Amino acid sequence: MRNVAMLGGGMTRFAKYEDRGLKDLSHEAVNEALKAAGIDKSALNIAIVGNAAAGLVTGQECIRAQVILRSMGIDKIPMVNTENACASSSTALQVAWLYVASGMYDVALALGVEKMYTPDKGKAMATFSAGVDLEELRAIMEQLKPPSEQKAGAESGAGKSRSLFMDIYAAGARAHMAKYGTTKEQYAKIASKNHNNGSLNPHAQYRERYTVAEILASPLIAEPLTRLMCAPIGDGAAAAVLASEDVVRRYTSDPVWIRGTALVSGSDTRSTDDDGTGGRAAHEALKMAGMAIDDINVMEVHDASAPAELLLYEDLGLCKPGEGGRLIDEGVTEIGGRVPVNTSGGLLAKGHPVGATGCAQAFEIWLQLKGLAGERQVKGAKTGMTHNGGGMVRGEAAATTVHVFSV
Repeated sequence: MRNVAMLGGGMTRFAKYEDRGLKDLSHEAVNEALKAAGIDKSALNIAIVGNAAAGLVTGQECIRAQVILRSMGIDKIPMVNTENACASSSTALQVAWLYVASGMYDVALALGVEKMYTPDKGKAMATFSAGVDLEELRAIMEQLKPPSEQKAGAESGAGKSRSLFMDIYAAGARAHMAKYGTTKEQYAKIASKNHNNGSLNPHAQYRERYTVAEILASPLIAEPLTRLMCAPIGDGAAAAVLASEDVVRRYTSDPVWIRGTALVSGSDTRSTDDDGTGGRAAHEALKMAGMAIDDINVMEVHDASAPAELLLYEDLGLCKPGEGGRLIDEGVTEIGGRVPVNTSGGLLAKGHPVGATGCAQAFEIWLQLKGLAGERQVKGAKTGMTHNGGGMVRGEAAATTVHVFSV
């Protein structure tokens, strides 16, 4: 397998766009990525496009890549569509990497795009409910009811007034609190950190700063999650241009290499020493890269809720089980800490247009390793990691990707 570099990346600002569609959003991100890579669209050999919800929200199915890219003059080349829930474009990135690493093509485009905002909130919420086993949906909703909805006859708001996934994250957060003594304040510290980071990111959907007290005082979604502990709905696109070691030096003298990549699925046969999808994916990607978790300087992880980030500290090996709260208390994961996490603002502040998230995470790591992250720059960053989970089956992510980068 050949070495593969990320030559450049680009993204739109994540936001709620009433008047922008998949094509318009994608064109901005792709053009930015091509410009950053110093490459013309005619040099692309293949394109992989990740999207999760266009079929439900816009009605566009089957040929999303071909529709989006042909409209901006990218045609004839092979195009592949990837759909893997929230991990759709991180999966696209891995597929693009594989095509280039295998020697089949030299230059590949990975694009993630999502149009989530719609006046029909029920339609938007339905896209999240579709990311679980639908034959088990009713049982899942009953099992996950927060205490405020457990009285007899109460109807769950999951999938209607809120994303079903917030109930999943809330249940995990309550379990962690009961087992380890984790507090709401520690979850709120993560949300405050990420909103502060997002305030430094011009691509972030929300750029306001919030104190821990303000996070805790925001409206309750599902105990213990408040609104500011949950990722918002939004639209956006992000893209990455990959190139083989055989051609990368034509375009840059300081490439960012993709050193390791892994895509794993959940399992019903987990052993007692199984770290879950995040841990398994991180282990595989780090092994490929010849690194350990302690070698990583900066990380972007799937903080669809603040408790999700805390649990990932443990799942990915940044600390032992039950010690995630200590990491945020000690400032380990803040910019300036030992291993900054979600310098972009994460999903909580940067936003979470589902199919665009994976490529947006890669773009943030590319910026950090190139020294282009501005006010949120991690000093001396040479290595980075992204973690992106998608869907949920029986209490764990259905699909999880981890990518490891270095200069």
